[in-house]
Amino acid sequence: MKNYLFDFEQDACIKNELHLNNGIIPICFRDLIPEINNTGYLTHSVYYYPAKFIPQVVKYCIKTFSKENDIVIDPFAGSGTVGLEAYLNNRNSYLLDLNLLLNHIIPIKIPDSKNELKESILRKKLDSLIKSNDKFMPDWSNYEYWYPKEFFDVLSKYWGYIKKDENDIYTKIIESVLVKLSKYYSYAEHKTPKLFKSKSKQILVDKLLKGDWKAGLINELHDLSIKTLLNINNVIQFSKDKNNYVIYHGGIDSANYKYDDIKEFDLLVSSPPYLQAQEYIRTSKMDLYWLGYNDKDIKKLSSLEIPYRKPNKIIETETLNKLKESVTRKDLTRVLDSYFCYVLQSFENSMNLLKKNSKACIFIGNPKVDGIEVEIWKIIKEYFIERGFVFENVYEDRIKTRQLFRMRNNKNPEGMKSEFLLVLRKK
Repeated sequence: MKNYLFDFEQDACIKNELHLNNGIIPICFRDLIPEINNTGYLTHSVYYYPAKFIPQVVKYCIKTFSKENDIVIDPFAGSGTVGLEAYLNNRNSYLLDLNLLLNHIIPIKIPDSKNELKESILRKKLDSLIKSNDKFMPDWSNYEYWYPKEFFDVLSKYWGYIKKDENDIYTKIIESVLVKLSKYYSYAEHKTPKLFKSKSKQILVDKLLKGDWKAGLINELHDLSIKTLLNINNVIQFSKDKNNYVIYHGGIDSANYKYDDIKEFDLLVSSPPYLQAQEYIRTSKMDLYWLGYNDKDIKKLSSLEIPYRKPNKIIETETLNKLKESVTRKDLTRVLDSYFCYVLQSFENSMNLLKKNSKACIFIGNPKVDGIEVEIWKIIKEYFIERGFVFENVYEDRIKTRQLFRMRNNKNPEGMKSEFLLVLRKK
């Protein structure tokens, strides 16, 4: 098996020479995997999803720590980055996530078809959608707060067609585009993860209403749908000789999930929720309502998000205990207890099924709580060393093209400057 770390250490083309800093290895995954020059390449951007896993990191882990036809597990699958990268690199994958969006993302992100899709079929469906008079009313008591009547009436007609049409991949493509446009043509701020109104969005809506917004909506619907189809065709073309599978379950609490349909995994690659941004269901609320879920479904899932769960056990490690002694606010201590309880429980649940000598690769940043940096990777490391895992390495990837959580009203306004890849080995 090719070892990419060895290549990295010997490669004179890498600008920053490898050196150790308190055991942390500086690395640049974008330099290491130059063939991926766009994190949204192929179908990685078919749905909007906050804090997406960087595909360069995933590919590095898969190529370095597994072989073809191995099974890769991700208990925090998010938008399915691990699934697609595993598939493109001849691995199988097993994906879990609390968010039901996963069940809508994967069928178009990793298409079953080996035959390229036809634009003519998609265009015919789009023409039928625009002429349709069917209506779909989301089971959402608050939708009038988020939409001017003009936008809602047109969107509900388009969604009405989707709900009655054959649920094939062409319909799924249009559905994925309608999810994006249904947020854009609303009062909800579409440039940030959380669901909220903003003054700038109110100005945009007022401007749209004064123009020919219907024609604009139709044009965007056509253009984005065709673009998605072409991206899917690129995946199909690239993977014609691949027969690997992806198993996925959205709406799942990975901390308590029972893996009844599988015995073992060859590799774990995952990026857990960030300590500052754990409300992914809230982010996806509008999407989920249009996709057909109701208040009961969404409230049930929201109650399982980390900020709203009481820990069923208190995690203790040396680093975590010192951190909690320094945190002055009890509410933040409770957040830490819930976060590490359920994140570590989810990992332990899946890592118990790793084969002997298999690796667990966990990618996470160091946020600040009460002004104190939280070394999440170190807490995870300490927890699993006590449970028989071996620490292999930790890599620091400097964030060059983005900063996470900038402009938040918190004590870390500049955002995180690095993310860390922790590699553990099961004895």
